[in-house]
This record gives sequence, C-alpha cells and structure tokens, in this order.
Amino acid sequence: MQFFRAFIIHFIVFFIAIGIVWGGSDGGQLLSADLDTGLTIFACCALIAFIVQWIALIPAYLLKTEHFYDLTGGATYLAVVIFAFIQSEQHDLRSIILTCLVSIWAIRLASFLFLRVRKQGSDSRFDDIKLNFWRFSIAWTVQGLWVLLTSGAAIAAITSGHKTHFGWIGLVGLVVWSIGFSIEAIADNQKRIFKQQKNTHSDFIQTGLWSRSRHPNYFGEILLWVGVAIIAYPALNEWQLVTLVSPIFVIVLLTKISGIPMQEEQAQKRWKDNQAYQDYKKRTPVLIPKLFG
Repeated sequence: MQFFRAFIIHFIVFFIAIGIVWGGSDGGQLLSADLDTGLTIFACCALIAFIVQWIALIPAYLLKTEHFYDLTGGATYLAVVIFAFIQSEQHDLRSIILTCLVSIWAIRLASFLFLRVRKQGSDSRFDDIKLNFWRFSIAWTVQGLWVLLTSGAAIAAITSGHKTHFGWIGLVGLVVWSIGFSIEAIADNQKRIFKQQKNTHSDFIQTGLWSRSRHPNYFGEILLWVGVAIIAYPALNEWQLVTLVSPIFVIVLLTKISGIPMQEEQAQKRWKDNQAYQDYKKRTPVLIPKLFG
C-alpha cells in the first residue's frame, strides 16, 4: 500500500515537473556545445533538483534522520541557480540579481532550519515517515519539485535567450523581494529569541511581527517569491511564462497543504484550553499582517 501511494505521488510530481520543464525550456539556451547533450539548461537544472534529493535520501533513510533535509534543499537551490548562471552565455544585470537573491535566501533559510533541527534534536514532521523508505522518499521527491517550481521563474529568466533592460519592473520586484526577505528573517529571529528565553510569560509567541500575523514568516516567503517572479517576468518568452506559477505554488503549499494548516492544527491541539491563545487567534490574522490595532 505504501509503495502504491508513493508511486502515484511520484507520478504526479514527475508529470508536473515535465510540464514546468517544457514551458521553462521554451526559448531557453542549450547546454554548452562541449557537453553536446541537446538538453536545455533549464532541463538540466530540473534533473539536478531531483537527483540531489535522491542521493541524499539514501544516507538519510539508513541513518533514520531528517537533520540534513532542509540543508540539502538549500544546497539544491544554490546548485541549480549557480549552474544556470554559469552555463548561460549572457550574464545581464537581471541574471546576476536573480542568482544573488535566490542564493541569499537559500543560504539564510537552510542554515536557520538546519541549526534549529540540530538544536531541537528532531523535526516532528518526519517522526513517522522517516521509518518507511517509500513515505520518506515522497518527502525528498516533493522537495525536488519545490526547488524546481519556486526557482523556475528565476532559472527561466537566467537562461532565456530574450534579454531586456532591468528597468522599473525589475526595481519593483527587487523592493518586493527585499520586504519579503526582511519580514521572513526578522520573524524567524524573533521566534528563535522567544524560544531561547527561559522565563517567558507566554507559551506561544505573540510579540513583534507575530502580534501582527500568526505566520509572518510565511507571509514574507510568499512576498519574496512574488518579487522574484516580478523581476523574472520581462525576460520570459511565450511558454516560459508558465514558470510564473512559482508564487502561486508557494501560496497554495503554505496556506492549504503543509505550512499553515499543519501548524495551526498543532497549535490548536496544544493550546485548545488556553484562553490567551484563543484570544490571540481572534485578534490576529492568520497570514496577512494587520497594519493597525
């Protein structure tokens, strides 16, 4: 049963990945002639995204650990954007900025999550699934799709044969990314400091950005990927526009599947009898921060 479920999920993941590769490769540059593969740079980035996960899966399963899951995800982002940039024949300002932005985000988030899991000893998301190879493989394969879908617009723009001036659209995207990145980084740091405090007067964080939103870190992540999509947009050619699904995918995943729903359920179970938490839920938006009040 576990194998059949894993097979179906892997099939769906590959079907989605093929569609993204097909669109992202439209008008994109081919690999260096020295390699002579006939593949586009975008397609090779997709292969890298999945192969890295499957290689990391083997020792992770044998050791029954999730400690380097997030670190591997971050390293994969770095690998695909740097590979795309190096292989691209045209290094314009847009490509340089996109490569830097994705790299900065990946290094910060991956290191933060890795250190957090290392300190806590485990990640509750993996308590059950890491004991079964097929269930564990789903998590790693989905991470490959996560890398491909979220970075797809950036990779398509970096490898596109349609180069344009950075312009005001690029500046708008850069501002949006900067705001989103700042919100996510500040929110993560505020929560880290809160957990380190020994004599806290509350079981849950409700100060700083967390007084404005119950999940400000997720809001920041959504915003920064919207920024990346805005920056990438002018360089995308015809079917490459399909890669703009990136922020939509992030929104759906974080608000409907694995992010907010999972954490909200855990919080409700933990503090269902805590009136302070119930009051916090009533006055604080789940995602989009309130500006006043």
